[in-house]
Amino acid sequence: MNRNMILLFFFFLSFAVMIPALHANIGEFDQYWHQRAKEAQKAAEETFNRNPEEITENFNKHVHAVLKGVNGTRRSLNKYNGACMATNPIDRCWRCQPDWMQNRKKLADCVLGFGHKTTGGKLGKFYVVTDPSDNDIGKPRPGTLRHAVIQQEPLWIIFARSMTIKLSQELIITSHKTIDARGANVHIANGAGLTIQYVQNVIIHGLHIHDIVPCSGGMIRDSINHIGLRTRSDGDGISIYGGVNVWIDHVSMSNCGDGLIDAIMGSTGITISNGHFTHHNDVMLFGASDAYSGDKIMQITVAFNHFGQGLVQRMPRCRWGFVHVVNNDYTHWLMYAVGGSSHPTIISQGNRFIAPPNAYAKEVTKRDYAPESQWKNWQWRSEGDLMMNGAFFVQSGSPLQNKPFPSADMIKAKPGTYVSRLTRFAGPLNCKPNQPC
Repeated sequence: MNRNMILLFFFFLSFAVMIPALHANIGEFDQYWHQRAKEAQKAAEETFNRNPEEITENFNKHVHAVLKGVNGTRRSLNKYNGACMATNPIDRCWRCQPDWMQNRKKLADCVLGFGHKTTGGKLGKFYVVTDPSDNDIGKPRPGTLRHAVIQQEPLWIIFARSMTIKLSQELIITSHKTIDARGANVHIANGAGLTIQYVQNVIIHGLHIHDIVPCSGGMIRDSINHIGLRTRSDGDGISIYGGVNVWIDHVSMSNCGDGLIDAIMGSTGITISNGHFTHHNDVMLFGASDAYSGDKIMQITVAFNHFGQGLVQRMPRCRWGFVHVVNNDYTHWLMYAVGGSSHPTIISQGNRFIAPPNAYAKEVTKRDYAPESQWKNWQWRSEGDLMMNGAFFVQSGSPLQNKPFPSADMIKAKPGTYVSRLTRFAGPLNCKPNQPC
C-alpha cells in the first residue's frame, strides 16, 4: 500500500470514528447533516492531490511569469492613486479591466494553488443583497445575505450598496456560492462569523470581517429545506469545517473572538490569498486536534497575504496535512509566525519575515508537543525566504531537492525580495463601475 493510499485510509477511518464525537456547533446531528458530511467526505477524496508538489510547482511558474525583471524590498505605506496595477498572477487574471463589473464571473477562473478547482457560484444566477438586516434566522428575509447563502442552487452573490451586516448567529453557507463584495464596502462586524461546514465550492471575496463575537446558538436555518439546533459559536471570522474547494481572496480580517480563519476536520482544496490580517492573537488554525489524523488529507495554499500590525501567532498553525506558504509578507508577530504539531508538511517559499524587536521572538517557527528527536523528521523547509531584523526559520525534514517533484525543470517561487510588490494590494479593493479595479 503506497503512502497516498495510506493517507486516504486513515482519513476515512478517522472521519468515521470522529463524526459521532465532533459535530462542531451542530446541536442535533440528524439525517440532513449526516448526508452533508457524507457528500463532503466524497468531495474531499476527489479533491485530494496525491502529488501536492505538482500544485506548488504550477503556482511557482505563474509567479515567475508575472515577476520577470521586477524586484523591491520596501513596503509602500502610502495609498496608491496611480494607474491600475496587478502585481501577482491571481490579480493579473482579472484586475485592470474596466468591464470587470459586466464580467464578474471571470474571477472564478483565477484561483491558483490547492483551491484551483473552486468555481463558487459561476454556474448560477446573480443574487443582489439589498438588506443588511439579520433579524430572522429561522425564516431569513429575501434580499438579505442569510437568505442568499441558504439557497440550494449555485449563486453569485453581490451587494447593491455599501453596508455593515451584524450577524445575529453564525452564517451557514451552502455549496456553490460566491460572496463577491467588489464595488461596495461591505463589513461583517460586531456579530457572528461565517461557517463553511460540510459543503464544497465556496468563494469569499472582498469582505471586511472584524469584531466577531461568540453567539449563543439556537434553531438556525442552514438551507431552504432544513433548520437545526446549533450550539454556541466560537467567534471565528471564517470557520471551514469539512469544507472542500474553498477560496478566500482579498479579505480584511481583525479582532475576532477566536481565530480569524480555521480549517479543520478534513477540509482540503483551500487557497487563502491577497488577504490583510491585523490585530489578532490566533490568526489561522489548520487542523484542530492532534488526535484527528483525518486532517492528513488537508492541502492549503497561503499566498500573497500581508500579516500586519497587532498579530501574535499562528500565521498559520498546522496539524497534519500539507501547507504551501508562498510569497506572503510577515511584518509583525509577537510570539512566532508559522507553527504546528502532529508532523504537518510546511513548504515556505519566497516569504518576507521581519522579526519583532524582542530577542526571544526572532524565530519564525514553533513546534509543539514533540521532542526534537521527533520533529526533526517533519518536513518544514524554507526556500528563498527573506529574513530581516534577525528572523530565522528552523528547518527540518528532507530538503526540497530530495522530494519527488514531477518535473525536473521546476521554476521556483520568486524570492522574498519581491514580496512587497506581490502583496501591495492585499485586502479588499476599491473597485468602481466602468473603471479598472
